[in-house]
Amino acid sequence: MRVPLNWLADYVDLPADTDPHALAAEFASIGLEEEDFFGPEITGPLVVGRVLELVKEEHSNGKTVNWCRVDVGPEHNEDLDDPKDPQPGEERPSRGIICGAHNFAPGDLIVACLPGAVLPGDFAIAARKTYGHKSDGMICSAKELGLGEDHSGIIVLSDLGLTGEPGDDAIALLGLDQVILDVNVTPDRGYQLSMRGIAREYAQMKGQTFTDIGSAEVAPTSAATDDGYPVSVEDNNPINEVAGCDQFTALQVTGLDPQAKTPFWMQRRLQQAGMRPISLTVDVTNYVMLELGQPLHAYDTALLGDEIVVRRASAGEKFTTLDDVERKLDPEDLLITDRGDGASGKGGKIIGLAGVMGGADVEVNDQTTDVVIEAAHFDPISIARTSRRHKLSSEASRRFERGVDPKLGPVAARRCADLLVELGGGTLSPATTQVGQAPEPTILDLKVARVASLVGVDYTVAEVTSLLEGIGATVSTKDDETVSVTVPSWRTDITDDVDLIEEVARTGGYDRIPSVQPAARAGNGLTVGQKTRRRVSNLLAADGFTEVLSYPFTNDKRDDQLRLEADDVRRKHVRLANPMSEDLPLMRTNLLSTLVDLVVRNLGRGAKDVALFEAGLVSTSAGLPEGPGPRHLPGYHPSDDELEAIYASVPAQPYHYAGIISGNAEMPGVWGKGRKAEAADVIDTVRRIAAVNGLEVTVEADQIAPWHPGRAAKFVLADGQVLGHAGELHPKVCENLGLPARTVAFEIDLNALLAQDDLRAWDGALSTYPVSRQDVALIVDAELPTQTLAATLREGAGEELELLETFDLYTGDQLPEGKKSLAFRLTFRAPDRTLKADEASAMREAATKLAAERHGAEVRS
Repeated sequence: MRVPLNWLADYVDLPADTDPHALAAEFASIGLEEEDFFGPEITGPLVVGRVLELVKEEHSNGKTVNWCRVDVGPEHNEDLDDPKDPQPGEERPSRGIICGAHNFAPGDLIVACLPGAVLPGDFAIAARKTYGHKSDGMICSAKELGLGEDHSGIIVLSDLGLTGEPGDDAIALLGLDQVILDVNVTPDRGYQLSMRGIAREYAQMKGQTFTDIGSAEVAPTSAATDDGYPVSVEDNNPINEVAGCDQFTALQVTGLDPQAKTPFWMQRRLQQAGMRPISLTVDVTNYVMLELGQPLHAYDTALLGDEIVVRRASAGEKFTTLDDVERKLDPEDLLITDRGDGASGKGGKIIGLAGVMGGADVEVNDQTTDVVIEAAHFDPISIARTSRRHKLSSEASRRFERGVDPKLGPVAARRCADLLVELGGGTLSPATTQVGQAPEPTILDLKVARVASLVGVDYTVAEVTSLLEGIGATVSTKDDETVSVTVPSWRTDITDDVDLIEEVARTGGYDRIPSVQPAARAGNGLTVGQKTRRRVSNLLAADGFTEVLSYPFTNDKRDDQLRLEADDVRRKHVRLANPMSEDLPLMRTNLLSTLVDLVVRNLGRGAKDVALFEAGLVSTSAGLPEGPGPRHLPGYHPSDDELEAIYASVPAQPYHYAGIISGNAEMPGVWGKGRKAEAADVIDTVRRIAAVNGLEVTVEADQIAPWHPGRAAKFVLADGQVLGHAGELHPKVCENLGLPARTVAFEIDLNALLAQDDLRAWDGALSTYPVSRQDVALIVDAELPTQTLAATLREGAGEELELLETFDLYTGDQLPEGKKSLAFRLTFRAPDRTLKADEASAMREAATKLAAERHGAEVRS
C-alpha cells in the first residue's frame, strides 16, 4: 500500500518535518513493514514560466519547432545588458527555449526546467545549441516530470486548474517534493489497504485521537428509499453456505458534466498511490476506494437495464472483461448482471465479475451524464477464488479477498456521490437502494491474565483496554479478570480471544516483548527417514555428485522428450489450477524430468563434466478420485470416514533420489587419461545406496524409458518392490533434451527403501574360526545377468557362505558363440569350527549344481 505522507496528514497530526525513514521504522514495530520509498526525484531549478513570444520555424529535416521567449521570473531571467541569445526589439527579461510541442500559445503558464536541474532518470538539463539557437532550458511535459505517460504535449497549468507567477517553484506547485512510503500489508489486514486504515494505525501509534472518516456516525449516508434503483441478489450456489453478496448499496447521480476533468490534486494523489487517472467518474471511485478501502463501481444509467441482478454464473457462460479478454465462467463465479423488461431493449447481460472487474457494456464514457454508484460487500472466499481462477488480480479483488468493512458501503457510496456532485456538477438523487444489512458485531471475552501469559509482558487492565480501544473496539469490564470486547466491523480477522491478544502485542509494540532463549526439548534425535536421507546424500556427495534443487513443475512435452509410453503411469500428472507459468502447469512424477534442465544449464555455461543429484518429492494423480476432494467448513472436525475420503483425494508424493553424470566419471590427471561415465557407474551407485542402508537388491536387465533398452538395470528389493532404475539414457532422449551422448542417470524411490527391514543389525556372535575360500569359473549365456547367477550361487552354497565376489569376466575365442565365463570367489566360515577343505568343496559343488539346473551353467576347467 503506497502512502503519500501529505495525504496521510489530512487525517492525522503528521509534522511537516517527519523523517520518512524514522516513520517507516515506527510502522515496522506494529507490523507494517517498509517495502520502498518514492521521494523527490527532481533537483535544481524547476519554475513556472510564462510564454512571451512563440515563433514557428521550419527546418530542413521537415520538423517545425517553436522558438520561445519565456519569462521565468526575476531570479532566473537573463540580464538585458548581456543576453545569451539577443533578439531585436527585446523589451522584457526572459530566456530563449526551443520546444517541439504545439499545444500552447503566448500568454500560457508552463513549467520550465532550467540548466542545472536533474529530471527523473538522471536526465541533466544544460544550455545547448540547437536549431540555430541556444536553448537555455526545457519546457516540460508530464512524462518528463514523472507525472504520467503523456509526452505529446507540454504542461499548461491552466489545463490542470493551477496558476502561479513566473519564477514560482513548480516542484512544490506540482507536488513533486512529496514522499510516498510503500508498506507491506499482510493478507489478514485488508483494512490497511486504505488511507483510513493507515491513519488509524498512525494515530494509535502516536497516541492521537482518531476521527473515523469511514464511520456512519461521522460521515453522511443516504437513507434507503422505496424508489431506489432495483437490485436483486439471487445467489443459488453459495460457497460453504455463505452468501456471495450480503449487502448492496446503490446511489444515483444525474446531470454530470461529461467534459468535467479530474482536478490535479486528485490526479496527483492517484498517481502517488500507483493508479492512472482516467476520467472524473472513474477517478472519483478509485479515490474513495484508496481513501476508505471500499471498492466502488459506476455504471452509465443510459446503458443499464431495468434491474441489477447479483447471481452465480451458469456453466458455459462467457464474459469479456474490461481488459478485453473473453473469459469462460465457472458456476462459482459471482456476477453482476442486469435485467430488462423487453420493452426498453436494454438488459439481460453480464456487466461485471463481482468484486474483480467490470465489462465494457455499461462503462462510463465521455457522453455519460447519469450514473449508478455500486458499493457492495462480497464474500472474501468467493472473490479470492474467482480472482485466482481467472488469473485476474485487481485493486478491488485485493481488498475484497482480504476483507472489507461490511458497514462501509453506504458511507463510501455517499462520499463518491458527493465528490461527483462537487467536481462534476451533478445532482444526487434521493432515491437510495439498500439490499441486506451488515452482520451483527462480534463480542469476545478476554481474560487479562491470559494476555501476559502468552505475550510475556505484564499489561494492566487499563493498558489492555486502551490498546484495544485504539483499534476501534468497544471494551467494557465484565469482572476483575475479564473484559468484554466488541470487535470493530472492519476487523474481520478477529474471531477469537487470541486474535485480541495479538492486537495487544502488536499495538503495544513488538519491541516490548523480551527475547527469551527457549530450552531445547529432549527428543530422540533424527528420525529413521532423516538418517537415511543424510546417509544417501553423504554417499552421493562423497562420490563427486553435487546436490541441486529444481522447480517441481513440468509439462506434457517433457514426457514426450523422455519417450514415455502413452500408458506410462508417469504421465498421470497432477495439474495445477493456478500454475506459476502456463508453460509448466503439471507437477513432476519423476525427478529426472526437471533435473535434466539443470544439467543442460551447467553444460551451456561451459561445464564439461557434470555430476548432479536431487532429492525431493514427486506427485502422481494415479488412483485419485474424479473431481475435487471433500470440502468442509472451517472449524469442522471430520469423521473417520470423511478423513479417509480426504486422504484419498490427496495425491501420493513419494520421496525420490535421482542423479545424472555427463562426461568423465574419473577425471584425467597424472594417473591417466580419465574415464567416461558409463552405465556401470550409476548401477553401482544404486547398489551401494542399498548396501549402506543394510539392504540387498536384485539387479535385472530392463527396458524402460528414458533409458537405453540394452544398458538399463532395474533394482528389486526383498519384498518385490522396485527400488528404481539406472543406466545409460536413450540416444534419442539425449538428443531431445540437448544432453551429450552416453549420459547416464539413476532414479530411486526412497519410500520403497524405507519400507524394508534394516539388515545391518548383527544378532549373532562373531566367528573366530578361519575362512575357507573356493574359486569357480562358470560358462553361461552371455545375456544372463551376473547378479542373477550370483544370487543362485548364494542360495545353493548355504548359510556358511560369508562372501561372494566376482573377479573375472571372459568372452574370448575359446568360448562358444553367445557364451561368457564368470569367475567367482566363495568365502566360507563356520561359527563353531574350522571348516575342512572337503566341506568347503561340497558347498561349492552344491552351489554350482543349482546354477547348472537353473541356468545351464558349466564349470570351466
